[in-house]
Amino acid sequence: MLIGIYSLAFVFGALWLQQQSVLPEFYWAIGLIPVALGVLVLLRFQTRFSILAGRGLLLAVMLGAGFFWAALWAQVRLADDLPSAWEGQDIAVIGVVTEMPQLTRQSMRFRFEVERVLTPDAAVPAHVQLSWYRDGRRDEGNLPRITAGERWQLTVRLKRPHGSANPHVPDYEARLFERNVRATGYVRAGESNKRLEVQEIHPVYLFERKRDEIRSQFQHYLAGYPYAGVLIALTVGDQQAIPSEQWETFTRTGTSHLMAISGSHITLLAGMVFLLAYRAWRYAGLALWLPARKFALVCGLIVAIGYALLAGFAVPVRRALFMMAIIVVAFWRNQRVRTLPVLGWVLLLVVVLDPWSVIAPGFWLSFAAVALICLVISGRIGRPGVVAGWMRIQWAITLGLFPLLLILFQQISLISPIANAVAIPVISFIIVPLALLATIPGLEFLLLIAHPVLQITMGVLQWLGELPLATWQQQAPPLWAVIAATLGVVWLLLPGGPGLGVSAGFPARWLGILAGVPLFLISPEKPAEGELWLTVLDVGQGLSVVVRTRNHTLLYDTGPGYGENDSGKYVVLPFLRGEGVQALDMMIVSHVDSDHSGGALSVLKRIKTDVLLTSIEDNHPIRQAVPDNRHCLAGDAWWWDGVYFEILHPVKPDTLIRKRKTNESSCVLKVTTSHGSVLLPGDIGRVTEEDLLQRYARELASSVLIVPHHGSRSSSSEVFVRQVDPDHAIFTVGYRSRFGHPHAEIVERYLEHGSRLYRSDHDGAVLLRFVSGNITADTWRRLNRRFWHDEWPSADRED
Repeated sequence: MLIGIYSLAFVFGALWLQQQSVLPEFYWAIGLIPVALGVLVLLRFQTRFSILAGRGLLLAVMLGAGFFWAALWAQVRLADDLPSAWEGQDIAVIGVVTEMPQLTRQSMRFRFEVERVLTPDAAVPAHVQLSWYRDGRRDEGNLPRITAGERWQLTVRLKRPHGSANPHVPDYEARLFERNVRATGYVRAGESNKRLEVQEIHPVYLFERKRDEIRSQFQHYLAGYPYAGVLIALTVGDQQAIPSEQWETFTRTGTSHLMAISGSHITLLAGMVFLLAYRAWRYAGLALWLPARKFALVCGLIVAIGYALLAGFAVPVRRALFMMAIIVVAFWRNQRVRTLPVLGWVLLLVVVLDPWSVIAPGFWLSFAAVALICLVISGRIGRPGVVAGWMRIQWAITLGLFPLLLILFQQISLISPIANAVAIPVISFIIVPLALLATIPGLEFLLLIAHPVLQITMGVLQWLGELPLATWQQQAPPLWAVIAATLGVVWLLLPGGPGLGVSAGFPARWLGILAGVPLFLISPEKPAEGELWLTVLDVGQGLSVVVRTRNHTLLYDTGPGYGENDSGKYVVLPFLRGEGVQALDMMIVSHVDSDHSGGALSVLKRIKTDVLLTSIEDNHPIRQAVPDNRHCLAGDAWWWDGVYFEILHPVKPDTLIRKRKTNESSCVLKVTTSHGSVLLPGDIGRVTEEDLLQRYARELASSVLIVPHHGSRSSSSEVFVRQVDPDHAIFTVGYRSRFGHPHAEIVERYLEHGSRLYRSDHDGAVLLRFVSGNITADTWRRLNRRFWHDEWPSADRED
C-alpha cells in the first residue's frame, strides 16, 4: 500500500512540473538531499513518531524527485528546438520515417527523425512531424508510397510547435511536446525528394513497418467495408483509421476505450496464449522438465510484448505490459502477488520512463480504471457469480470515472454500462481474436467473419447512442469538487458485509454520495444583468466569437474547416460545453467563406440553435440546418438582459451575394452595454467601411474592435480606425499566416492610434468582460502559460 502512495507522490511531482510557466533552477534539487538524510535518520530510531515523520518526509522526497526528474528531461527536450530564424526556410535533410504515415484527402502526415542536415548552417530538431501535400494539378495518386523505416532525402519547410490556445480545449502544443515533436512542417515539391537505400533498420522501425503492412493488407482486403477502420484500430492501434461519425458513436456510448488497444486486449491475448501453451506443454509430457504454468506464463508474456510493440506502445499498453511482467516474474519465483503494490510499482515505472505521460488523459483513465477494479474485487467476503462480478466491475468503473471524465471532457455516457455489457464480450472474445488471426498470411478470410459481427455490434451501439439521454454534459467542474467526488466514490465502493446493505463493512458508505453532490450543483458563473462577456476564440486563420449576457448566448462565426476536421468540432463545442452553454439563442455566420463558416455544421449538429442570421444564400446547407434562418439586414436590433444588439450591414441581402463579393456581404454586428461596446465587422473591406461611415458616422465608435478581415491591407482605412476609436483591437490570425495577416502597415496604424493590440496567434483566446463601468481583458496564453509555450512580445508593441 505504501509503494502506491509514494508512487502517487512521484506522479504528482511530475504533474506539478507540467503546470509550471517556467522551468525551475536545478540548484533547488539539492534541498532534497538533507530531507532524504533526515528520512534515513528518523526511520532508524523505529519509534512510532520517527516512523510517521520519516514516511511524511519520504513523501516530500518522492514529490520533489518527480518534480525535478520531469524538469531534467524537459530541459533536454526543450534544448532540441528550431531557431525562429529558420522557420519557413527551405532546408534539405536526410532522415528516417519513424512511424506509419497517416493518409488524408489532402496530404500524408508522418514523423521523421532527422539524421543529417544538408543545408549549410541550418539547425533542425531531431524529431519533426511532416505533411506531404497532394499536388492539386494531378490526380489522387500523386503521393509517393512511404513506409516506416525508410530513409529519405527531403526538402522541408518547418515551424516551431504551435496550436490554438483556448479554455477547455486540449493543448496541441502539449501533445506535440509529449510525443517529442519539436517542429512541424511540410515537404516542398521538387525532384530533390528521393528515397535512399536503407543501410540499416532499427528494431523499433521493424515493428512500425509491420504495422504499416498489416494496415495496408486490411485496407486492401476490406476495401469498401464501412468498419474496416475499426478492425485496423483494434489490430495495430491506428485510431486515425476510424471515421469521425463512428467515433461519435463510441463517445456517446462510452465505448471509446475499446478502440484503443488497451490493457484488456493485451491481457486477453496473453491469457489465450497461456491456456493454449499450458495444455500443449502438459499434453507433450514436458511438465516434469519445466512446470507447465511457468512455460505458459513466459509464452503469454512474449506474445504480449510483441502485441504491445505492434500496437504502438501507448500508455495503457505499457501499464498492462509492465503489470504482466511483474506478475510473471513473481509467479516464476513462486512469490505471492498483491495487485495494488504491483500497480504502484508500474505507476512509478511508467512515469520514470515517460514523465510527460501524466498530461495524457489516457494515463489517468487507464490507471484509475485498474485501481477501481482492484478496489471492488479485493477485501470482499464471499465470491459473487461471474455475471454479478462483471456487473459490479462495470458499475464501479462507470461511477468511479465520472469525476475524471467530467473534468477532462465535460461529458459522460449514461448508457455506458449497457453498451459495454454488449460490446466488451463481442469485441474482446470474437472480433479481436479474429482480427489478430487474420494478420497471419492465408487467414485473411477471417476478416469477412469479423466484419459482419462488428457491423451488428455497431448497429446496436448506434441505436443506444441515439437515445435522448445517452450522454450527460455539463460545465467543467472545479478541481476541489472533482477531488471530493473521487474520494466519495472510493468511500462508496469500499467493502461491505455480505447481504447486509450499504451500511455494513465500512461505516456510513452512503456519505460517499454526498461528497459527489457539489460536482452537479455548482452552477457556472454568469454575467450580471447589463453585463457582457466576450470570448474571441483562437481558431487560427479564421474567426469565432462567443457573446454572453445574463441569460443568452450568441455565436458569431465558427472558424475554419479542414476536411473532416473543423474548429467547430474541436474548438467551439469544447469551449461551449466547458462553460456550461447547453444551447445557442442565436448564431451569426457573417459570410460563406470557409474560415468563418467552416465549423458551422458541426456546431449546429450537436447543439440546439434557435435562430440563424447570415448573408449566405438560401439553399446553402448551413441555412437548411436551422428552421428559423434569416438574412442579416441593417436595422435588425434586439435587447438581451440589458444589452443592445444591432446589425449595421448589409443593407440588401441579394446584390452583394449575386456579385460574389462575399467579404463585403459580411454581417456587421455592434453590441452596446453601459460599460462599453464592441464592433464585429467580419471580413469587410474599405468599400463597406466607407458605406458604414456614411450611414452611421459617430455611432461606429466602439471600445473593442475585432479588426476587419484579420488585419488585411484592404481594410482598416485611416478614417475608419479613427472613427471607431477602439481601446482594444483584436487581430484573429493564424500562426505564420500564408496571407501575411496582419499586415505591418495596419498593425502600425492601430498602434499609432493608441489601441491595445491582441493577436490570436500570439495571445490565444482573448477574454473580455464588460463590467462595473469598465472592460477587463486577458488572454488564455497568459493565464495558462506553460514552459513549452513560446514567449511573445507585449500586445502593446508591434512584433
